[in-house]
Amino acid sequence: MPVCRSGVRTIINATETPASAPHSDEEGLARLLSVITDSLDEDKAENIVVLDLTGRAGFAERMVIASGLSERQISAMAQHLERRLKEENLARPQIEGDQGSDWVLMDAGDVVVHLFMPESRELYALERMWGGDFDAAAEEIAVE
Repeated sequence: MPVCRSGVRTIINATETPASAPHSDEEGLARLLSVITDSLDEDKAENIVVLDLTGRAGFAERMVIASGLSERQISAMAQHLERRLKEENLARPQIEGDQGSDWVLMDAGDVVVHLFMPESRELYALERMWGGDFDAAAEEIAVE
């Protein structure tokens, strides 16, 4: 699994994206991801993972998952990220759970961000659901 700057792990979709993929603004997506991961890294988020959802989901191109050590930290990360995205004119994210929750969901258009307390992250296991095992599970369902 490739590791980017600041320990951000990227789980790449097993299928290659053709050059004529529906998402025509790859630079915009890269910029959006960079602002998101940089903001989370600056706020000391732990275990930042970027999942490629290309061809897997219609709601987003990428999913970012990160952990915080307290509900207060998670809320602050969401607020800082929201401010950064607005300052950069990239997105006005829809946010759920930012008032003292162990899971904050941010919809920034092509990127969905999940901020978790470690216990909740383990419980919901989004990396397993949407990560590399997704293709194997889909193949098993198709065979049955």
